[in-house]
Amino acid sequence: MQMPPGNPLLLSLTLQELLARDAVQVELIPEKKGLFLKHVEYEVSSQRFKSCVYRRYNDFVVFHEMLLQKFPYRMVPALPPKRMLGADREFIEARRRALKRFINLVARHPPFSEDVVLKLFLSFSGPDVQNKLKECAQCVGDEFMNCKLAARAKDFLPADIQTQFAISRELIRNIYNSFHKLRDRAERMVSRTIDNAADLLIFGKELSALGSDTTPLPSWATLNSSTWGSLKQALKGLSVEFALLADKAAQQGKQEENDVVEKLNLFLDLLQSYKDLCERHEKGVLHKHQRALHKYSLMKRQLMSAAVQNREPESVEQLESRIVEQENVIQTMELRNYFSLYCLHQETQLVHVYLPLTSHILGAFVSSQIQGHKEMSKVWNDLQPKLQCLFAGPHGAPSPPRSPQDGLSPH
Repeated sequence: MQMPPGNPLLLSLTLQELLARDAVQVELIPEKKGLFLKHVEYEVSSQRFKSCVYRRYNDFVVFHEMLLQKFPYRMVPALPPKRMLGADREFIEARRRALKRFINLVARHPPFSEDVVLKLFLSFSGPDVQNKLKECAQCVGDEFMNCKLAARAKDFLPADIQTQFAISRELIRNIYNSFHKLRDRAERMVSRTIDNAADLLIFGKELSALGSDTTPLPSWATLNSSTWGSLKQALKGLSVEFALLADKAAQQGKQEENDVVEKLNLFLDLLQSYKDLCERHEKGVLHKHQRALHKYSLMKRQLMSAAVQNREPESVEQLESRIVEQENVIQTMELRNYFSLYCLHQETQLVHVYLPLTSHILGAFVSSQIQGHKEMSKVWNDLQPKLQCLFAGPHGAPSPPRSPQDGLSPH
């Protein structure tokens, strides 16, 4: 089947255009930070709408419900879990990051970005935003009811749509599995970098503690040598460099968490929403269509049975009327099925528009490694000359540190 000219099914978007649609920040309101508050409130600011509003988690829940209600055939990202009893700062921060990923994926999604529900969520600053969202979605119907092309969706689909859908679904599943493993490894690397920062800081503090030791030195141990005093003075000063090394490592870990792990999580959230959409298609519209066909088949048998048994004309007419109604239901379900596939086709393209994000992630990872090692290498190099006094010869004259091979040669 040839695609009609100007096919609305095809997305002509680039990743840069998608990312430029909006940049939404989600931050904990400073005065609301804490472990024992009943509610956590977020400051949600949109670059596109030049707005800044306050939202609670339940506001996000209602917004999410309205999106699913209006766009059942689109990728609606999942929300992070509700706050559990005794949730700590780590949980609250993880949920804030997840809410930020959610709202940015929604704000950049082509149909969502043009919908009044999104604008309301990001810009309405009045009381009771939840009721406002529900009122906005009431009596409007879902995307199928409001899309002019819904009845013609079949015309825009390729003949082998079912085959392509199955292949795309398998490909996205494979991509998701690989990116999930990449994200896990990236998290482990970030964790090791942050642990390394903590170890370097403690290492420096221990050197400083050693250099600050005030235990009296017995005269019989010194043999008129000032080595211990010089050594202590040098060790005390080294803590500054190790604190700097720790700071550089911590910065690198934080940068990789924001630029690598978070982008991997964003892409995983998108891929998961595609997988969820495929399940909704199969368990939702397809299942309902099959049930409607089964019900129609039962009605036809009842009508044939009634004709054979010469039932009352009135009961036969009622049955025929119900069959006509069921035929209309089936026709609507068929149209919804094609429209669901139409949306799935577009959503598949949208996932592929996001694929170049991979190069952004890898670029950020490589840049972070280069910059991090470069900055730490400079500190290590600055530190090396300061070690000379630690290697004093027998008469107090400094001697250079020996190479790792010294003392290992058989000769």
